[in-house]
Amino acid sequence: MTDRIGKKRAKEPNRWSNRSNLQTDAKRWVIKIGSSLLTNDGQHLDTTAIHAWMQQILQLHRRGVEVVLVSSGSVSAGMQRLGWTDRPVSLKARQAAASVGQSALIHTYEKMLQECAQPENDRLYCGQVLLTHDDLRTRRRYLNARSTLRTLLDMNVLPIINENDVVSYSAIHLGDNDTLAALVSNLLDADILVILTDQTGLFDADPRSHPEAALLMEVGAGDPMLERVAGGGGSRVGTGGMLAKVRAAARAARSGTSTIIADGRCPEVLPRLQQGETIGTFVHARLPKLAARKRWLAGHLRSQGVLHLDRGAARAILEEGSSLLPVGVIAVEGTFRRGDLVVCKDPLGRDIARGLINLDAPVAARCCRKQSHELADDPEVLEDVLIHRDNLVINDLLL
Repeated sequence: MTDRIGKKRAKEPNRWSNRSNLQTDAKRWVIKIGSSLLTNDGQHLDTTAIHAWMQQILQLHRRGVEVVLVSSGSVSAGMQRLGWTDRPVSLKARQAAASVGQSALIHTYEKMLQECAQPENDRLYCGQVLLTHDDLRTRRRYLNARSTLRTLLDMNVLPIINENDVVSYSAIHLGDNDTLAALVSNLLDADILVILTDQTGLFDADPRSHPEAALLMEVGAGDPMLERVAGGGGSRVGTGGMLAKVRAAARAARSGTSTIIADGRCPEVLPRLQQGETIGTFVHARLPKLAARKRWLAGHLRSQGVLHLDRGAARAILEEGSSLLPVGVIAVEGTFRRGDLVVCKDPLGRDIARGLINLDAPVAARCCRKQSHELADDPEVLEDVLIHRDNLVINDLLL
């Protein structure tokens, strides 16, 4: 491993001052390692690198830091075992590769953890947790996942989380493990999300085409500038990219979690970060922290319908924090059911909020533009509020 920090000019922070304290004080870390790092750019599982990261995680553990690891690499590891050179295109082939690769990946982690442990009481065991979008979308399953992860941490077990690619398909696919890591950060109220990548951090321009690009040392989550400079998709072996990491940082900020995007090949990167060293890009969680239930709502990645609001209803939601009443709804789209997630759009067509609807779509459509007293005799109108404010999340905290 070679230390690539400092190869490019760094843009110095001008608004932040307590990064080191945030890093050293953080007691619960979610760490995400991407496929290109784990598989040596898709060639094979890089056991030397994995051994080094396990040593570093053990160092954090000895310092009283709780660690949750979000690991990519199951499809790539499966490809290696199956002797495939090209990433499979079909869903069935990817699922098969993930099934073969997941066992290889978790076995490697377990082996490396035991090799790194010194005395018997220094051992740290790992527990595999596979999640899908439905596990995070359904409230009961969401709470069960949180309870399991908290129990593993209480037992001094390292949870190793991946998306369940064996059963995932497009309708329930999370998309990338950067998003998964952010949602896990929300789930567990993590202090820090560390995204280890094959890049030094986030630059103010694409360093591949702009040699003068400056490394952004400290930025604020949700800053629109970040998406503009983040660029496009991921590597040949991964599904994310810098844009996915920027969006993940904004998602993580909902629970007050700050994010570090750093070079995973930097020697001793995790202990150095824990000691307050400035490595990579630090994304401050400057967004207002959401309550736990609203973080769960904000984590919903797919909606079942759309409500088109008039100007008054949009203003009441955005400026007054009001519930959504039928009188302010102009039109309804979708085939949603009571309790589903729907998006609210203002007269300009902008997504301004999302929330859990209290009525089925046909009933909601029938209620449009009507006052509450006009709905009193309708037996299918169980609520005179379409979306209660406790079940509504404003879109300036969403992507």
